[in-house]
Amino acid sequence: MAAPKRPTAPTAALTAGPQLSAVARILPSGRSILIGLVIAVLGVLAYVGARETSVFAVKTLEVRGGTAKTRAHVREALESELGRSLMLVDRDTLAGKLSALPDVLSFTYDRDFPNTLRVTVRREQPVLVLRQGADAYLVAATGRVLKGLPHPLLSHLPRLWVKKDVSLAIGETLPPTETSSVHALAVAERAGLPGGVRSIVQSQGSFALELGRGLELRLGQPGDVRLKLAIAKRILRATHSAVDAGYLDVSVPERPVLSIDALPSG
Repeated sequence: MAAPKRPTAPTAALTAGPQLSAVARILPSGRSILIGLVIAVLGVLAYVGARETSVFAVKTLEVRGGTAKTRAHVREALESELGRSLMLVDRDTLAGKLSALPDVLSFTYDRDFPNTLRVTVRREQPVLVLRQGADAYLVAATGRVLKGLPHPLLSHLPRLWVKKDVSLAIGETLPPTETSSVHALAVAERAGLPGGVRSIVQSQGSFALELGRGLELRLGQPGDVRLKLAIAKRILRATHSAVDAGYLDVSVPERPVLSIDALPSG
């Protein structure tokens, strides 16, 4: 059998021609590459210009959320952002300036181009008055000390007494032991117990609440607080107005103990 004939040079050239044409259609032309580079350079220059010039400078600082006093504190803390480019505003910088405000729990921000910085704050919610000797402080649900209270008797919030050796500072969080008490009280406040809560007492890791009419609600260890409160609420509702003094022990949820002094009849 005769060997197949090799294609001549013209035939090979005709075969490679369409392949080269297909590759040429896929690859960008030199002109396209040049235009792309020009656009990229212009974009970088525009970005740098926006950062370094006053085109997008912050002229309006809009603060939302919280109380009027909280918003005023936020504006004061962020005053240095005025005149700064919106392109340079970042969360870490804002957080650093707002972290010193004890009444701010969290915040979000938005760049409203061309010249408005909008900040929305969430305020710390006070849940108790902390007493240390003659001093009084307002404390948030997170355990953060919000401010001193010169006239604590004017507040209706529950009380927590701590010893003199407990370290306290405005804007700082209470030590872990006291923070556990605050968290337990915050949960109790949301539970809507009959009569409300007057104070919380902690002794050797166990908690007890003094309710509005004098009943002591013993919670024991801080675990399962929501379950214990739900059981206590159900028992107290079942007894109606008969509960005046005594105690309700739900430290062991499976075996609650109620000991009360009934209101005198007649």
